[in-house]
Amino acid sequence: MKIIAKSAMLASIAALGLSVAACDSKSENATEAAAEATRDAADATADAMENQADAMDTKTDGVDTPAENKMEEKADAVRDAGEKKADAMEDAADKKDGGAPG
Repeated sequence: MKIIAKSAMLASIAALGLSVAACDSKSENATEAAAEATRDAADATADAMENQADAMDTKTDGVDTPAENKMEEKADAVRDAGEKKADAMEDAADKKDGGAPG
């Protein structure tokens, strides 16, 4: 009986979540998709930079070179900037759509 009650509760929560998501305008959904694309692009760039940093260190001694550390710091900055930009885009979309987060 507990399993049935949990399943019913989860189904209700899922339906509620979908109904709230359906309240977003097409414009908000498009902006949120663009924000996600921005976030993904920043992540891909940062990942590539981190791979470059790893390639700079040919020793497996557990010690990173200064150049590797600098490249990894730049990768972190790219990732952080992409995240902030995407968050700002999502916040702006929410404000246009009445302030309710989607």
